Formats: sequence, structure tokens, C-alpha cells
Amino acid sequence: MAADGYGDEGGVRTIQPADEGTPLTIRLAGKGALPTIRLAAILGMLATAALLGVVSATAGLGVAGWIVGLATGSAATALLVTARMRSDQPAIHPADWVTLTRAVLIAGVAGLVADSFGRPVSVTALVTLSTIALILDAVDGKVARRTGTATPLGARIDGEVDAFLILLLSIYVSQDYGGWVLAIGAARYALLLAGWLIPWLAAPLPPRYWGKVVAAIQGIVLTVAASGLLDRRVGMIAVAAALLLLAESFGRNVIWLYRTGAGPRTRRALRLAITVLSVVLVGGVLVAPDRALQFTPGAFARIPVEGLVLVAIALVLPTWPRRIVAAVAGILFALLTLVKILNIAFYLEIGKAFNPVFGWVDIGPALGVVRDTIGPTRTNIALAALWLGLILLVGAITAATIHITTVAAQHRRATVRGLAALTAVWVLCAGLSLQLIPGFPVASTSAATLAVAQVRDTQTALRDQRRFDHIIHRSDPAASVPASDLLTGLRGKDVVIAFVESYGKAAVQGTSFSPGIDAVLRRGTASLARAGWSTRSAWLTAPSFGGVSQLAHSTLQSGLWVNTEQRYAELVASHRFTLSDAFDKAGWRTVNDSPEDDVAWPPGRQFYHYDQLYDRRNVGYHGPAFSYASMPDQYTLAEFQRLELGPGHKPVMAEIDLVSSHYPWAPLPTMVPWNKIGNGSIFDSMPARSESPLTVWRNASTVRQFFGRSIQYSLQALTSWVTELNDPNLVLILLGDEQPDSPISRPGASHDVVISIIARDPSVFRQIASWRWQDGLLPGPSAPLQRMNAFRNQFLGAFSTASSQAAFGPSTRSTRTATVSGASGR
Repeated sequence: MAADGYGDEGGVRTIQPADEGTPLTIRLAGKGALPTIRLAAILGMLATAALLGVVSATAGLGVAGWIVGLATGSAATALLVTARMRSDQPAIHPADWVTLTRAVLIAGVAGLVADSFGRPVSVTALVTLSTIALILDAVDGKVARRTGTATPLGARIDGEVDAFLILLLSIYVSQDYGGWVLAIGAARYALLLAGWLIPWLAAPLPPRYWGKVVAAIQGIVLTVAASGLLDRRVGMIAVAAALLLLAESFGRNVIWLYRTGAGPRTRRALRLAITVLSVVLVGGVLVAPDRALQFTPGAFARIPVEGLVLVAIALVLPTWPRRIVAAVAGILFALLTLVKILNIAFYLEIGKAFNPVFGWVDIGPALGVVRDTIGPTRTNIALAALWLGLILLVGAITAATIHITTVAAQHRRATVRGLAALTAVWVLCAGLSLQLIPGFPVASTSAATLAVAQVRDTQTALRDQRRFDHIIHRSDPAASVPASDLLTGLRGKDVVIAFVESYGKAAVQGTSFSPGIDAVLRRGTASLARAGWSTRSAWLTAPSFGGVSQLAHSTLQSGLWVNTEQRYAELVASHRFTLSDAFDKAGWRTVNDSPEDDVAWPPGRQFYHYDQLYDRRNVGYHGPAFSYASMPDQYTLAEFQRLELGPGHKPVMAEIDLVSSHYPWAPLPTMVPWNKIGNGSIFDSMPARSESPLTVWRNASTVRQFFGRSIQYSLQALTSWVTELNDPNLVLILLGDEQPDSPISRPGASHDVVISIIARDPSVFRQIASWRWQDGLLPGPSAPLQRMNAFRNQFLGAFSTASSQAAFGPSTRSTRTATVSGASGR
């Protein structure tokens, strides 16, 4: 394809002379050429059968491969022979024998590709046949020129052989890389079909060296990708780059064909189509909702007032001011579209709108989760694709806005009539408050409303931040309580706060997977009761949704409502008194165990003042990772017990983060005997036995199923650990950090999570009797509910002396709407 002397545009070929200015000499064949043509037909059929026999004997070939290979070889031979017999030069030229050889080799490739759908095939055989066929593509052109037998028909047949090889390779590679690779193989046939429907697309193209280079790249890159020599990510990047080059080459060809061959009617139709698409694009982004669930046809059947104003301005401004206004408007529309996209993502992931001031800092942790889940390379590729898509979107919206204003100015009279009619309709719909669906008036001002809302949200966020700054920098009454009065009701106890990732209300109520989790909780409650343990449960409203777990952790510990990354950053830079500070002051050893961390965590020492920090680097784990989870929860608990709860240990207060139930919920570990855990190598075989994230995330029902399994695993690990440890002084506070996001939680789901206390000592529950929590690990719908920031003062008030109660607020009794005055920071 790279050196055959023919311009190659994905199968569209034109003759290029070997030497510029030197015409090719074509030797006409006589009547004696017909036997040669028949011989070529016979040899083509026999060679195809022979080649397939060799492939079958050396690499294996099934029935499907034989059928497809024979059909391909026979069809290619028949095409070549029939075309030559019906041409004005009925002869088999020397270059045709090379082309026929390539067709036979490609028949072998076709057989192997057909077989690959039912069983593994020999990659060596497929790559070898493809490579030889590609090399011979550089031979037939030279043979044709040197023998003076180059013809347009030969070029066309050679191009079809090239296109079919690329199609076969794209089919094979797509089985591993995805269906998008088929676009490479289908490009030539899409242009062929378009040429039948639109005659000017079938016109011959001028010779272009770059086109030959692009065509050669397709075959080479696909062959290398099929070989498996490249890392999958590198291979996908290479194939994507080849596809972009092919799109550029095809696009340039189509533009040239349009400019040289399209008639007046076609040009008018294209201009009309561009105008319609511009109106649809700009109108669509102006009325588009900012929540995924609101994307319905009725949401788009509206008239945007912003578009009417833009067209009105275009009618009165001179050319250059009009273009400047249109460009600025296009950029503003694009920015509003970006805000809508961010709102959609934020509502899906964390259940709230994007904050124009502080929302940007939430993006970093989200990218960190993605990077931990799919790896840095794939994350960087996705980010590059996202940035490219955003740039193209901004460019398209801006160009469409400029085009609309230009067309409006060029057709002033018709535009004025249409604008007047639409304005009248808009005013009438506004007066009648007409809505095709609730919440979406036909007379739309949604883009302007969003812009105003962004300004107001910015002002509100800045005011809110000033209030929060004031709260975190004022004195905290809890910090002034003497050590002798703090947590006296828990002296001698080991207190563990265990956060279970995504353990929200959706896990235990009203979902397809909640019955299985509820059954685990009931069995756990019964098992604990048989071993002498009691349990109480209730609900907490978490500050976050779908992610950013540190917001929940800091809210629980600090008694402040930390619902943004900005607030979190402000908090950990302050001297706020936390639960870990209270336990440290009262004489406990304080520990944090975050198995997902692999770098130093400064707030652990500087803000929470933990005596010991554990993460994946210092807990001796030598087993496999489970996507985001660097180790199973069972290992985390077992190693914590070994490191901190040995005989004669000092009372410990610990926060443990259990992340086996973290997105993407695959692969999942399973429980093993506690005495077999060792260094974690017992888990080595589990990832291969479980489903991969790519498999699980193919449909929402499977995602929900695996989420439910992950929660069941974490809860089983915790309840089993309590009975295995059998420490009568253990007080375990088990809670979720946030509700899981879509597709686990339903639209409009609350931020409520489960909280439970497990203890053997009855005095623990006597001290919290006023909380009126329900028995068992499974709280019912009527169980007490309070905001998570209320827990710190409630907990410290319940277990500290009576004389210290004033420091923890006016009341520590839980109600359905309980909160701590002034603690929310709102």
C-alpha cells in the first residue's frame, strides 16, 4: 500500500505515473489471453484450498474457517477473472498474479478471523499471512509499471483487496479493543455506499502521497495490534491514532469531492443542513437540563429566549461587531454547557450541584479514585479524550453561534418574520405558563437562569466560607473539658470506629440487593447475641454522597458539617477538637488504619494527632489488590488485631476504613479461615476467579448485584472478626460513610447511612439509653435519625461526666431532626 504507485484513500485509488510527465504504456493482450484467464481461475481456487489445508494442518482451522476461507478465495478469484474478461483488455497481467496471490493469502486470514469467534486461533499464522499480503502490496504496483501493464481496473482490484484485508484485521482486533475499531474497516465501504447514493462522491480522486501513507498505516497498525506484541493500552492508542489519520484523510477527500463535483442543489442542501444543525446544537445546549434523569424529549421542546435575543442583536449590528458578539455569546453558551455537564456529573456522583467556587477541588479526589481503580495510564488517556471532546464541543458551539448570526444577517427579511413569530409564541407560552412536562416551561429562560444561579451560588459560597472560617477558628468548648472528665464511661475499653464504604440506606432498604444484605445483618445480630454481644442501630445523615469519604470521617470526628473539599482543607488546617483528640487526652492510644493510602497523610499527625498511622505500606500485605481496595477487609482487621490488640495492650481508639465495598465492586474477595490469613498470599487466586470490573459494568443490574455482594462481604468480615477476637472490652462503632451513587442509589436518594454500636458490656448501652436506638444491626424506618456532625457532642456527652455536659451542647438526646446548635457551619 505504501509503494505501489497508486494513490490509496482507504480503497479509493487512482493511477499515478511512475515518472512525472511520462505516460504509461499499456500492452493490449490478444485472443490467446483467454486461456490464461481461465488458468488463473483454476489456480486461484486450488491455491485457496491448498493454503487453507496448510493452515489447518499447522495452526488448526475449523468448519467456519474453511467455509469463509473458501468463499473468500473463490469470490476474490471470480472478481478478478470476471473483471478481466469483461474489460477491453482481456488478459491476466503480471501484476494481477501478485494481486491474486494476495487475495489467496487474505482468504487464509478470513478463515482464521471467522474461526476466532468460536475458539482461539493461531496469532502467528494470522499475522504471518497478513504481513506477507502487506509486503506484496508494495510489489504489484512496481510490477505493473515495469511491465507497462498498469490499468485503472488493476488499481481498482488492488484497492478492493487492500480494503478487505483491513476490514478483516479490524474485525479481529475489535474483539479485544472494542467495536469502535470496526470504523477503520468499514470506512471504505461506507464511502462506496455513499458514492452509490450521492454520485459526486464516486468521482475519481487525484493522486495524493499522504493518502497512500495513511492506508499503509492502517494495515501495519492493525497487524501489529493483532499480534499482541504491544501492551493493550499502547495498542489501543496506536489504533485510535490510525483511525484519526484515516478520518482526516477521508474528510479531506470528501471536501475535495464536494468542492469539485457538488452541484448547486447539493450546495444549497448542505448549507441548509449546516444551518439546521447549528440551530439544533445551540438551541439544544440552551434548553438542555443539568440532570441526567431530566433528559426527555419534552425538556428540549422549548423556545430559548437567549436564542431570540441573539438573533435580534445580529439583525441590528454591523458585520464586525456582530461577529464579535456572536463569538462571545458562543463562548458563554459553551461555558454554560460545561457547567451543565459538571452538574450532571456531580448530581450522579455526589448528589449535589457543582459549586462554582469550591467544586473544582472535588474533581481531584474523584480523579484519584479513578486512577486507583483503572490505573494512571487509562486515566490519562480518558482525560486526554475528555479534554479533546470539550475543546471540540466549545469550538462547535461557538462556530454554530457565529453561523446562525451570519445567516440571520444575510436573510434579514425572512429572519425578521420568523423572529417575530417565535417571539409572539414565546410571549404567549410565558403568559399561559405552558409546560409540556412539569418544570420545563415552553418559554424557556433556563440558560439565563443558570447563569444568574451561578453568580448567586458564588456569592453564597463565599459568605458560607466566611461563616465556616469563623466557626473553626473560635474556641471549642469540648477542648476545655479536663481529661479526668472525658470519656469516663469507656475507661479500659478498646473503641473502634469502622467506616464501611458506601454502606448507606440503599444497602438495606427498598433495592434489589437489600434483602441479601438484610439477611447478613440479621444473621450477624443473632451470631453476636449467641456470643454475648449486644447491638443498637440508627441513622445518620452524611454530608457527602457517592464519594469523598474524608468528608464523612472529618464530620463525625469534628462535629462540623464538612460537605466540601474546601471545608475539609480549612478544617484540617485548624485546631478543632476531634474525637481522636478527646481519646488521646483521656489516655487512649489513637490509631488510624487506612489500607487504601499509599502515601503519607499529613492530617493524620497534624490534625487528628494519631499515635500510629497504618496504610498499605506498613501492614505487611503480600497479596493481590482488588481494584481500588489494596487488600481485603478481612486482612485489614486481622492485621490491626495483631498489631494493636495483643495481650496487655494499652486501651486503643482506632478509626478503620474498610474499602472492599468501594467502587468498582469487582473483583471481590471471599472469607477465609482467620488462622490462614498470614501475609495475605492466600488471596492470590481470588481476583482471577471473580469477575473483572469491565465485565461487571456492562449492565446496571450486574453492578447492583456485585455492590450488594461487596457490602455483604464487609459486614461478614466485621461481625466474624468481633466473635473471633472475643475481646469483652471492645466497643465497635460501625457506620457507612455515604450513600453509593448511580446506578446503585435511586434518583433523589437521601444521604442517610447506617450506624451501629456493638459491645458486650451492658453499661455501654445504659449510658446511651436516651438515644433510643433500635436493637440489632438493621435499623427500621422509624429508627432515630440525626446529622452526622451531631454525633461527636452526643457521644462525648454520653460517656463523659455529668459536670462536663455544658461543653457538649444543650442536649445529647437524639430525635428525628436532632442537630448541634452552631455546629453545622451554615
